[in-house]
Amino acid sequence: MAVMFEKLPTVPTSQELVDRAFRRSKRAATGQKKDEAMLMTAGNILSDNLSNLVRKYPSFMNIPPFYHDLVDAAVGVDEMRIHLSRVSWAASTIRSITRDHLTRMKSAPDKPSIRRAAFGRMASVMKSIDPDLLFLNDARQRLRLMPTVDPDLPAIIVAGYPNVGKSSFISSVTGARPEIASYPFTTRGVGVGHFIRGHQRYQVVDTPGLLDRPLSARNEIELQAVAALRHLRGAVLFILDPSEYCGFSLEEQLRLLADVKSWLRLPVLVVANKVDLAGYEGAEMAMSTTSGAGVVEVLDRMVEMLDGLAAREEDDRKEE
Repeated sequence: MAVMFEKLPTVPTSQELVDRAFRRSKRAATGQKKDEAMLMTAGNILSDNLSNLVRKYPSFMNIPPFYHDLVDAAVGVDEMRIHLSRVSWAASTIRSITRDHLTRMKSAPDKPSIRRAAFGRMASVMKSIDPDLLFLNDARQRLRLMPTVDPDLPAIIVAGYPNVGKSSFISSVTGARPEIASYPFTTRGVGVGHFIRGHQRYQVVDTPGLLDRPLSARNEIELQAVAALRHLRGAVLFILDPSEYCGFSLEEQLRLLADVKSWLRLPVLVVANKVDLAGYEGAEMAMSTTSGAGVVEVLDRMVEMLDGLAAREEDDRKEE
């Protein structure tokens, strides 16, 4: 889905489009009907460019809820719709201006003046949507930063304070460094790795800046992004560092665990990492991402949880 955002076109300014259209219209100024040709060329270039721009944006009503909420957090879905509708209006208006002035030219003795009047109106319409085009280009830059998380793939969502071993776990179970992409509302990259069991592909997602501090410490935009995680088909792996070498006390880590459990309605597996340094009997499992001890067992347990979720979803679908 993020690939769809990567293909969004660069949005030119209104002046760039006007300059392009009027420049091309001069090349069409040949023959007895040169004013008609100039008008049609300019009108078609402007209206077609604007219409194509709108068409290349996805329908935000039909994208997966996970991405809908992320887009809403990043740029605002309703605001995006408003700006796209104004660009669509401009395309329609310029087509009308072109038709109306071509009709006037049929019986007019002074066709150049009608063409110039049409160009003036087109330029005025384009100037009125310059803020919309600027917004869309900024939104494009933000949307292109969306992480390549697949809402349809089973996901292990890794949570816990920084430096507890989340990235090390992802690297261990995926056999490679995770792909890093940035949310447009955080300063740190989101790590996404993949592995295959049998014929099923799974993803492991680390969300720094979203699941590594309490909800009360987040701003409104981050809260919206956090809410998007509830749409993933996943289970949460919450990693603790009983050694406290991560820089956070075990008490702080347990408070974060309680916070995550209070709002993220997904199954949670609590695992103590760095058990070669310190243990914690309150965790459900233990591992060391440094030595590799217990990592495979933790992954097996997470796969069992995800497969159990899939089985329950299938049963629910059969009952409907």
